[in-house]
Amino acid sequence: MSQIWLVPAFPLLGFVLNGFLGKRFGTRFVTFVGPLAVGMAFAQSLVLFFQMLEAEGNVLNEHLYTWISSGNFEVGINFTVDQLSGLYLLIITGVGFLIHVYSVGYMKGESGYYRFFAYLNLFVFFMLLLVLGDSFLLMFVGWEGVGLCSYLLIGYYFEKDSAAEAAKKAFLFNRVGDFGVLS
Repeated sequence: MSQIWLVPAFPLLGFVLNGFLGKRFGTRFVTFVGPLAVGMAFAQSLVLFFQMLEAEGNVLNEHLYTWISSGNFEVGINFTVDQLSGLYLLIITGVGFLIHVYSVGYMKGESGYYRFFAYLNLFVFFMLLLVLGDSFLLMFVGWEGVGLCSYLLIGYYFEKDSAAEAAKKAFLFNRVGDFGVLS
């Protein structure tokens, strides 16, 4: 069994742990959980990439559950790894891990340290959902999540007017991008 679901599950778990427990357990906890979650996703992506290369047709599929079902219409939570998405998994999780490691030093001493890493883990989760999604609806959820996390990360220093303004611009540009995706 390929266990594709583990790749986005690790960053999602990192988001939940850092978002809900990070403030209570402090910087050391967040520094451990944030990069580890994406590092584990990278390790699983490597495993999946080599499984995909050996699979029939170089494609791995995984059905998690049926999300929407109405008559003959059905939308499932399905993940697919082919050669292109497998490469993107390695890029997203590999570069994402390096960004997490760099951010440990860069964000040192920030009051919202746990919040930043929660947003960063959530960003990686939605990026993976966008790449792995086997339906337009699931990919759109990933697209919207990436837009939301971009807004949150750009506006991290929301006390500064320039950061708040840049976050609003990013949000508006994402809405323009939504129109392009939907048309």
